Amino acid sequence: MLKPKQVIEFFERLKAERPEPRTELVYQSPFELLIAVILSAQATDVSVNKATKPLFAVANTPEAILALGVDGLKRYIKTIGLYNAKAENIIKTCQILIEQHGSQVPQTREALQALAGVGRKTANVVLNTAFGQPTMAVDTHIFRVSNRTGLAPAKTVDGVERELLRVIPAAYIMDAHHWLILHGRYTCKARQPQCEQCPVYDLCQWSEKPTAPQAD
Repeated sequence: MLKPKQVIEFFERLKAERPEPRTELVYQSPFELLIAVILSAQATDVSVNKATKPLFAVANTPEAILALGVDGLKRYIKTIGLYNAKAENIIKTCQILIEQHGSQVPQTREALQALAGVGRKTANVVLNTAFGQPTMAVDTHIFRVSNRTGLAPAKTVDGVERELLRVIPAAYIMDAHHWLILHGRYTCKARQPQCEQCPVYDLCQWSEKPTAPQAD
């Protein structure tokens, strides 16, 4: 496991690479982000953005999406995996938002997780990205990076989340989710990690990382 000084250096380097990290999901409001994150489960951000661009152009409020109905919504999201279940969940979520939250996205994890199709990870993404709360939404990328590098090794998603919140200094916690997910998506890949391009190569504790190339 990385030592505290190494953790600081780890995030300093990720920060230098991406000074202002952002989600790659396209959204203009907390509601649009919530819908995009629900759709993103087992789907790429690119595929979600392609679907939500025409959807949000005609329906970007709970009332408007509810008016589409399940079948109307499916026409916009049919290119996304599990779209049938996601359409039903989104319609139910819109009903809850209208009836219980005045059509606004709630700002607590408990209220978010009470929405249809919203688990802890989705709630954490919304809390962090839309409302600036210091949460950690552990997906497959973050789980892999945390265990592979020795940043926050744990056997479960919840365990990794707890370790990350424990070891990441306050100065980095707000953007840590984005730094880690982007690092896992583009550098610390599952099958073909780009170790030769990795800014934290020397800090990484992965036993299978290739030997660093020697300088000429």
